Amino acid sequence: MSINRVIISGNLTRDPELRNTQSGMAVLSFGVAVNDRRKNPTTGEWEDYPNFVDCTMFGARANSLSQYLSKGTKVSIEGKLRWSQWERDGQKRSKLEVIVDEIEFMSSRNSNGGGSSYGGDTYGNQGYSTPAPAYSAPAAAAPAAPVIDASSSVYDDDIPF
Repeated sequence: MSINRVIISGNLTRDPELRNTQSGMAVLSFGVAVNDRRKNPTTGEWEDYPNFVDCTMFGARANSLSQYLSKGTKVSIEGKLRWSQWERDGQKRSKLEVIVDEIEFMSSRNSNGGGSSYGGDTYGNQGYSTPAPAYSAPAAAAPAAPVIDASSSVYDDDIPF
């Protein structure tokens, strides 16, 4: 048995790119910057080393979410790793990306994000189900839940990664 699950939290490195396959399925591509915090052996100071992760989301949710995501939005992503290999101009190329199953906005709504989680099975149930509720647009129509500003109690310096 093997497990292929990834959870990352970071900021979008660019505005998402929405395209459609020939069959009409929406494909949303975006990048997320995730910091790796390490101690510099020379200075002894903690330093952040960025990692840039390509992410892809498929289906109706990809189409809907494209309007809410923009460069700098802080998100938490859950999905699986996929390695792709192809040949272009006679050179073999490859990349490792995260296929997004769930996304949660970590920024406040005023700073490029909502506070909602978007769950559900992106691929039409391929042998597993995700526990999150089905997609619903982040609208003010839902009953008002208490808003917790995570940025006021949690600082990036407090997180060891």
